[in-house]
Amino acid sequence: MSPSPEELATLSAAIKGWGHELGFAEVRIADIDLAAAEAGLQAWLDAGMHGEMDYMATHGMKRARPAELVPGTVRVIAARMNYLPESAGADWRERERARLADPQAAVISVYARGRDYHKVLRARLQQLADRIQGAIGAFGYRVFTDSAPVMELPLAEKSGLGWRGKHTLLLNRAAGSMFFMGEILVDLPLPVDAPTDAHCGQCSACITACPTQAILGPGRLDARRCISYLTIELKGVIPEELRPLLGNRVYGCDDCQTACPWNKFAQRATLPDFDERHGLGSAGMLELFAWTEEQFNRNMEGSPIRRIGHERWLRNLAVGLGNAAAAGARGDAAIVAGLLARVEHPSALVREHVAWALARHAIDARDGVPQKSGTASQNRGQPPYSTMRKS
Repeated sequence: MSPSPEELATLSAAIKGWGHELGFAEVRIADIDLAAAEAGLQAWLDAGMHGEMDYMATHGMKRARPAELVPGTVRVIAARMNYLPESAGADWRERERARLADPQAAVISVYARGRDYHKVLRARLQQLADRIQGAIGAFGYRVFTDSAPVMELPLAEKSGLGWRGKHTLLLNRAAGSMFFMGEILVDLPLPVDAPTDAHCGQCSACITACPTQAILGPGRLDARRCISYLTIELKGVIPEELRPLLGNRVYGCDDCQTACPWNKFAQRATLPDFDERHGLGSAGMLELFAWTEEQFNRNMEGSPIRRIGHERWLRNLAVGLGNAAAAGARGDAAIVAGLLARVEHPSALVREHVAWALARHAIDARDGVPQKSGTASQNRGQPPYSTMRKS
């Protein structure tokens, strides 16, 4: 027998309560009609703004059609979990900006300083599904956390978890944007929650703050210019014209979030999983650049950072160390020595970015001596990257 509307409403309230018990800040319900999002998704893909993220295009419009992904789906249980560490003070945004101004600081996106959110949220969502099953018996469902072709943001928006900010991230009046999202696709016709209104108004702080001008306009992001894409998703060479704009951001970028006025309301994480590990909120680039592959794999165990691998880790840090030259540390002996130690790295990708960084410090990568004025060259003494081995 199908549950009555009253029973479904009672179940919905229980699900939200269980979600809070499991550490979610908010749980809401949405239908699965994303037809209104399909045109925008297709236009974004057609423009190639997804860059090398081929998985964005692989499934086509299935992303906007949850019932095609999981047959029988009629509702989505959308949840959000705060990740700003409990230790973050009220001045956390000012402290992040101060780190950006330190030429030798390694700036890592706040979300990546603790445990891998995929593992944390997926486990908690599975526990929530188990609670539901324990209450009503077997039902059709599937758990997702940024792990399948699902348009998470439009679903979260429909559920009322927040609205899409001009930077394309979800914003919540009570929590800003410092939270993760996950969902459970279910075959239960639960009562849906109402969406909320947008509250960005005339503010364009996030657009102005973007270091690479990746935000082309309200809700329009060219991922190919986004620092998070360049330091995480891009597998090969970081375009030379964009490297100086990365500054000392070596994994992800929070600039649009630190600029957003709504993040003065950012809530702290209730789970210790998102506490900072290995001093990633205060580490210097040279310290991290010196890690061997074994150290990187050991220290990044259980971290979202590990998935980029040691090679791209060094690539990103080399760019940051090169940019230190323009931020007041040009020719710094320790930086130059650190870079020279990687000049003959087995990876051509690392070698190229190290050579570029040394050239920024006016050091010739071939012999480690200062270059004559005006002779700095990114690949001096090396063949074009297209002829090198891609590791």
